[in-house]
Amino acid sequence: MFEESYLNERLDHLGIVAGVCQEIGLAPWLDAQECGSRQQVSVGRATVAMVLNGLGFSNRQLYLVPQFFANKPVEHLLGAGITAEMLNDDCLGRTLDWLYAHDLTKLFAGIARQARHNFGIKAEQVHVDTTSFRVEWRVCERGRGGRASRHRYHLWVLT
Repeated sequence: MFEESYLNERLDHLGIVAGVCQEIGLAPWLDAQECGSRQQVSVGRATVAMVLNGLGFSNRQLYLVPQFFANKPVEHLLGAGITAEMLNDDCLGRTLDWLYAHDLTKLFAGIARQARHNFGIKAEQVHVDTTSFRVEWRVCERGRGGRASRHRYHLWVLT
């Protein structure tokens, strides 16, 4: 008698995110910036893996990323030959070091330019805002007339 077996893997919304990363050419563009990789997983594919992990509502340490991908179709999301075990903290840590060493602002601008080009969006106007904001919320200890107030907040925007 013929016996059937199947493997259940969860894709959830990660397929859409991986598809957008593929459409904008995120992994190939990052890999083109790198000169000679010695990693099993390229910088570009490891970056896509971290994006998927971050958007998978998982706020865990790097060494737990393989656990996150354990029930996901990793080869479908990241490419042939990549397994969850390859996405370990050494691989992702080296990728984060590489990203930091190559100026994240320039990398982001390059990725945005690549996405604009791939989607055929013309840049008739460019707005560059290099201002950074820090927002702090503080509870006001006293309300009007010196009465205590637990539900009043002050917002400071520091630039």
